[in-house]
Amino acid sequence: MPGAIPTLSRRLRPIVAAVGLACAAAFGAAPAQARGPDGIADVAERVIDAVVNISTTQTIEAKASPGEGKGASPQLPPGSPFEEFFDDFFKNRRGGADKGGPRKTNSLGSGFIVDTAGIAVTNNHVIADADEINIIMNDGTKIKAELVGVDKKTDLAVLKFKPPAKPLVAVKFGDSDKLRLGEWVIAIGNPFSLGGTVTAGIVSARNRDINSGPYDSYIQTDAAINRGNSGGPLFNLDGEVIGVNTLIISPSGGSIGIGFAVPSKTVIGVVDSLRQFGELRRGWLGVRIQQVTDEIAESLNIKPARGALIAGVEDKGPAKPAGIEPGDVVVKFDGKDIKEPKDLSRVVADTAVGKAVDVVIIRRGKEETKQVTLGRLDDGDKPVPASVKSQPEAEKPVTQKALGLDLAALSKEQRTKYKIKDSVKGVLITSVDTGSDAAEKRLGAGDVIVEVAQEAVSNAGDVKKRIEQIKKDGKKSVLLLVSNGDGELRFVALGVQ
Repeated sequence: MPGAIPTLSRRLRPIVAAVGLACAAAFGAAPAQARGPDGIADVAERVIDAVVNISTTQTIEAKASPGEGKGASPQLPPGSPFEEFFDDFFKNRRGGADKGGPRKTNSLGSGFIVDTAGIAVTNNHVIADADEINIIMNDGTKIKAELVGVDKKTDLAVLKFKPPAKPLVAVKFGDSDKLRLGEWVIAIGNPFSLGGTVTAGIVSARNRDINSGPYDSYIQTDAAINRGNSGGPLFNLDGEVIGVNTLIISPSGGSIGIGFAVPSKTVIGVVDSLRQFGELRRGWLGVRIQQVTDEIAESLNIKPARGALIAGVEDKGPAKPAGIEPGDVVVKFDGKDIKEPKDLSRVVADTAVGKAVDVVIIRRGKEETKQVTLGRLDDGDKPVPASVKSQPEAEKPVTQKALGLDLAALSKEQRTKYKIKDSVKGVLITSVDTGSDAAEKRLGAGDVIVEVAQEAVSNAGDVKKRIEQIKKDGKKSVLLLVSNGDGELRFVALGVQ
C-alpha cells in the first residue's frame, strides 16, 4: 500500500530474533555499551548537588507604541494567530487594559559551585542586567547571591553567596586540553529549579570558532543541552568540570546534538581573575594582526603558510620596545605554536600581565626571538572613525595606473578630501578597477600604499618600479602595506602575473 511503513513478516521474525541474539553473543554486551559507559551514574550522583539553578529578576519599563497611549498593548492585524494570545496576556492576566507601568521579568539558568565558601560560576547572559540574583540548590533551598564580576567576551560570571547551614558540595576543574575527540562527557543542568538533569554524549570537536567573540575556542558536544542549561557544567568521567555549557545551534530551540561549552582552561583563568580583582586583567602585546594567506606567505618566503602577521604596532605598546615590526610573522609565543591569528589572541589574553615572554618571529625568511614584557589590555570600546565623505576639489590629480589601481601623490587637497592624517606617508589610491584582484581584496579610494615588498614608497613611480622588479624575479604576487586615513595598517597580497 503506497506510503505504508515496511514491516517484517511473521515467518521471518523468529529468524531475525535468533540472528540478533547470536550477534549480541558474538560481539559482547552491545546494547549496554550503546547507552554509554557505566560510570555516568556514579559521576552524576557524586556531583549533582553542586549544580544549582540561577534565578534572576529584572524590572522592565513598558514603552508605548508610536502614536498610542502609554502602555498600550501591541496592535495586531485582525485574525492574527497571536491576537488571542496577546488579548489574554495584556487584558485578562493584567487586570484589563495595559497600564504601561514597570514590570518584573524572571529568567532561569544553571550554574555550579566551585568553592564551599559560597562561590558559583554561570554564564554572563544568564544574569545580565538582573536586579536580583538567587541561587536555588538541588534540594530547593533558595539563597540570595551577589555578583563578583563578569567577562562578556567569554560569557562567564562569578557569583558569591552565604553558605547554608548544611555542608555544600563543590566541583573541581579538569584539563580541557587533554580532551580527545569521541571522549564521553556529561552535561548537568538545573534549568527550572526542579532538580538536576543529566545528559551524556561525546566530544564532537575542540577549538571551535563560531565567531561569537574574540576568544572563541569552544568544546562541541552532542550531549543534549536545552533551554535553561546555560551556565551548567560539562564533566568528564572523572567528575571534573571541563567546560561551561553556553549555547546551542538549533532551529527549534531544543537540542539537535550541536552544543558548545567554554573550555575549563579558559574558565579557570577568568574565574581566578574575577575572584581576585573583580574584573578581567588580560595580557596585551600592542599589535594588530591578520591572517597569513598563501599569497602573503609566498611573498614573505614562509613555507608553509602559518602564524600571525603583524600589520601594525602600537606606539605605546609592549611590542615596539621589544623590536617587533610590521611585516613580522609570529610563529611561537611563550613556547606555544601559533598557527593562525586567533591562536595569538588567545594565548596573549591568557598570559599574566607583566610576564616576560619569548616571541619567535619570521622576518625576511629568517626566524628571530624577541623578548616582550606584556602590558594590560584595555577592554574598553574604541571610537568608530567617522565615515569618509568626499569633498569637491578644484583640480583632478595626476595619476598613474598599476595592478588595477589609479595612484597619485598625497597632496594637501587629497588629505582633506579623504581625511588622511598628516602622519600617513605613501602613495594614494584614487580608484580601483572593478573586477580586479585589488577590488576583490577590498582596496579602495582613500587607501594609501606605504610599502611595496617591504620597501617604502613615496610616489607612483616607486610603486611601478617595485612591481616590475617583482615580475622579473618570477614571483606571482607582491605584498603591499596599506594604510587607511587614520594610520591603521594591513598587508595585502596582489597577483602580478
